[in-house]
Amino acid sequence: MDPTKASTFKPGNAEDDPQPPLVPKSAIPKNGPIENLVFTDFDASLGGGGSKGDSGIKKPAGRKSINGKKFKTNGGIPLRQGDVECSSEECSESDEENGSGIEVPLLKSGCLVGKRKQPGVEELVGGMERERASSNSLIHQFQTADLEEVPRGIVRQARKLVDYEFPVHRLKTRLEHSNKLPLVIVACGSFSPITHLHLRMFEMALDAIQEQTRFEVIGGYYSPVSDSYKKPGLAPAIHRVRMCELACERTSSWLMVDAWESLQPHYTRTAKVLDHFNDEINVKRGGIENSKGEMVGVKIMLLAGGDLIVSMGELNVWANADLHHILGQYGCLLIERTGSDVRSFLLSHDILYKHRRNILVIKQLIYNDISSTKVRLFLRRGMSVQYLLPNSVIRYIQEHGLYVNESEPLKQVVGDDD
Repeated sequence: MDPTKASTFKPGNAEDDPQPPLVPKSAIPKNGPIENLVFTDFDASLGGGGSKGDSGIKKPAGRKSINGKKFKTNGGIPLRQGDVECSSEECSESDEENGSGIEVPLLKSGCLVGKRKQPGVEELVGGMERERASSNSLIHQFQTADLEEVPRGIVRQARKLVDYEFPVHRLKTRLEHSNKLPLVIVACGSFSPITHLHLRMFEMALDAIQEQTRFEVIGGYYSPVSDSYKKPGLAPAIHRVRMCELACERTSSWLMVDAWESLQPHYTRTAKVLDHFNDEINVKRGGIENSKGEMVGVKIMLLAGGDLIVSMGELNVWANADLHHILGQYGCLLIERTGSDVRSFLLSHDILYKHRRNILVIKQLIYNDISSTKVRLFLRRGMSVQYLLPNSVIRYIQEHGLYVNESEPLKQVVGDDD
């Protein structure tokens, strides 16, 4: 987060000690820097040079279960559409639906198990008329899911700091690979609103970590900033947290939302946010269990866009102590944005260059420049934001009337900095 947007920001000397103070280095696990794999690493991971008993890198193949029905998997993905079918009870219930259409064969894994009725002309016409009747309403028929229905196993965040609990429902409790180190990814930002690019950033980071490092990702977190950030276009924190939850709770198996930063009465520096995650994961919970049953420390890294790293080079914006703490003790995953030259900037900045081995620059193979600023602009102009945001987030914005009757400085809209 850009500290200059905070209401309490006061330009000062970069050499000043930031307040409140940072946690001591001894409280942060030392997992080593982010370093690229070399050919010998690949050989060892495949069992060519490792000691006996090393599990190496394995695809999580096996058998999974959905609603009590087992199916084969390859890397956690069903092999065929027929591998995942409704149970016999569910199929029989769908067969009993009344309708005036014709009966068609019902196949299950290539075998005939019954018949079902296909909607007739009258039913289709009736459905079209109902859809046309609702076309002028704010919420469409395909958006009729209950947004407050919490999926199984999901824990939503508290709305008051006194009720806050750190989310761990998707955090791994044991490492899967004996030759890898645990890593948690944290993204700080306004997320007003969260977009598909915010979701894709985590997936791009996951790919890069798996291909280029010795780390195993055990969880990912969104940490929305508090209302004291005072940036134009910033929706109330309670809405931004809920939109982040809606965006990832039904679309991801490893992403979570932590509301601690958003519940703070004052702006919290990024370095202190990372300290919070270190305290929750490594201090309070003792890290994670490895394949030998031992508890090991978890490395925590900040996920950010290239524009954030550029702001780190601006005079008297970031305290030098914070930069050394973020980049030296934790590390940073940088997603390059269109037109940015992050590597040249790293070369020219003394502090960033010093910690360059703890910074992983991730190039976008398919460029995605969706921004929350442009989304808010589209909403104010009454334009479509379909396919820029998850449908659940779009519906939430519509239901609560967010961003419509607001204005932002032209410089911020043109600058497109979030």
